[in-house]
Amino acid sequence: MTWPTIPKDNATRSAANLTDAVRAQFNWEDARDMLDGLPNGGLNIAHEALDRHVTAGHGDQVAIRWISKDGDRQDLTYAGLCADAARFANVLSEHGLKPGARVYSLLGRVPELYAAALGTLKAGMTFTPLFAAFGPEPIKSRMEIGEGNVLVTTESLYRKKVAGWRNDIGSLKLVLILSDGPMPENCVALRPAMDAAEDRFETAQTKDDDIALIHFTSGTTGKPKGAVHVHGAVVAHAATGRFALDLKPGDIYWCTADPGWVTGTSYGIIAPLVNRVTMIVDEAEFDLDRWYGILQDEAVQVWYTAPTAIRMLMRAGKDAAKPYDFSNLRFLASVGEPLNPEGVVWSRDVFGKPFHDNWWQTETGGIMIANTPEMDIQPGSMGKPLPGIEAGIVNTENGAVRECKPGEIGELALRPGWPSMMRAYLNEQARYDKCFVGGWYLSGDLAMRDKDGYFWFVGRADDLIKSSGHLIGPFEVESALIEHDAIAEAAVIGLPDETAGEVVTAYVALNPGFEPSEALERDIRGLARKRLGAAVAPREIIFRKQLPKTRSGKIMRRLLKARELGLPEGDISTLEADEK
Repeated sequence: MTWPTIPKDNATRSAANLTDAVRAQFNWEDARDMLDGLPNGGLNIAHEALDRHVTAGHGDQVAIRWISKDGDRQDLTYAGLCADAARFANVLSEHGLKPGARVYSLLGRVPELYAAALGTLKAGMTFTPLFAAFGPEPIKSRMEIGEGNVLVTTESLYRKKVAGWRNDIGSLKLVLILSDGPMPENCVALRPAMDAAEDRFETAQTKDDDIALIHFTSGTTGKPKGAVHVHGAVVAHAATGRFALDLKPGDIYWCTADPGWVTGTSYGIIAPLVNRVTMIVDEAEFDLDRWYGILQDEAVQVWYTAPTAIRMLMRAGKDAAKPYDFSNLRFLASVGEPLNPEGVVWSRDVFGKPFHDNWWQTETGGIMIANTPEMDIQPGSMGKPLPGIEAGIVNTENGAVRECKPGEIGELALRPGWPSMMRAYLNEQARYDKCFVGGWYLSGDLAMRDKDGYFWFVGRADDLIKSSGHLIGPFEVESALIEHDAIAEAAVIGLPDETAGEVVTAYVALNPGFEPSEALERDIRGLARKRLGAAVAPREIIFRKQLPKTRSGKIMRRLLKARELGLPEGDISTLEADEK
């Protein structure tokens, strides 16, 4: 099926000419000049996110509106968050930590997490977020790889997931516990320590290339990779927050990503605060009515969420959204994995506006390609490169790099040099060097660029299916499958076949009210053949109650394939519970 372009109205289209001019004139030096920088030179993320706004007289603006699991609300102003960050920095300093120390957080979406992140950066130390749902081994391995010096967590998480191995990490000097109950042995109570600390701290004199963040990402094999990012990344966070998410000072903004992931840091902490918005932070997990209620009651203007959440909203049907008022929503964006065209069209019908998909990676540190506000949207496309980003589709066969023609599938690549580009894989120089070939950063994602300059995701390079001479991208097949009323989610892989090389096999999870049956399988395969043709449509449909996903919502195709073929499963530390 060819999805119709979603055009902008004429009023919005007038901004397109301005954006064309911005693209032509943009350079990263000018973008950096739009930030304040430290008073004595240098650059620090916490200064740009907090101090400069307070100095400019915006201290009373709400920085975070926190909604507890019970529905209680707490407002934290820019001045208040700045003071809390200073207190946290003083706690670290009072315990002998120096600039360069590595601070890990293992917390849910609580106010103290934001103070810890910004206080760490303010102190010139390196911040690493961990997802609170990790088990003990993933936490331990990341702290070992990163030689963590400080861990900030809760009493419950510490006893369940850390206490058993704490003494195995020789670099770990301080554990700060968020708890109102008894304190575990050799731990420090965070709240009393912050209450006793000064609310002022002179920001460390960091420079653009000083390490600020380490984000871990799972590989298909081997141990997690620690992607190193620097304070200069804030230049990209600020600019892409404006270009890709349309953030404006004073906006009400909600990023649903957990701060344990790179999105929850780059666009759940840094970009919004640097652009002086009011962030909505919801402590609770996904709940349809709660989410719709937050959009309405908090008058959210800009909403950044994930395809998994969008599919869950779609699964509930359009009627579930009818009681709610979404008239304040100005811009909707999606992140985490490619958004199927159905989600774009559905959101236009339900919210009156389409979701704008974008593309980036832990390694890029920020959004690289996006459907920006002034663009006509091609449902299913990731959009076009942002100002300052040179992207291409390349072929690297035979050791040479060749740029592909429009319509030709190749590897999505970027010219190095943008500020948020990772500067290393921690302690893995050879692994890092392999990402850069012939003047390009190679993303490992296969994509295609059309004649109009829109980029289209095809799949990970190791997900591509080669069947009877055809190269088949799983995303295209999955998008066709979820057009079927019965299907909530789909994952497509290639399995070995003596005749075809590989055959397309689909795993599907069903919507409520549908049960697996031979008749349903035939109906699904019939739709796929009609949409895709016999050469591309799945040969087999396998029903699952749920599909294996990372805790950030990405479906793990390679895990399905590994299990089918009896191959090593690789790093599954980020895996959400699934039913095999």
